[in-house]
Amino acid sequence: MTARQPYAVRLSPAAAKALATLPEHAEQTAWDVLDAAAGNPSGFPQWDPSDPEGEDVRIASVGQLSVVYFTNHALRHLSVLDVVWLG
Repeated sequence: MTARQPYAVRLSPAAAKALATLPEHAEQTAWDVLDAAAGNPSGFPQWDPSDPEGEDVRIASVGQLSVVYFTNHALRHLSVLDVVWLG
């Protein structure tokens, strides 16, 4: 079986700005979470489970860090909408 390439990660301007302001350990955690999401985009819960059309908007949370992303399956990339650090 051939392993599939991970999805490409693209940051929105808001997400890039938020990522740039994080403490170093939180930024590294964000990239670790994004690496996991790129390998398995559906591995994190849906942002709003009650939205039948929003199954590709996901939230990945670890401790005080949350990353919200949209999965574009056709182009095989994740669009990171926002990064939230409650620290």
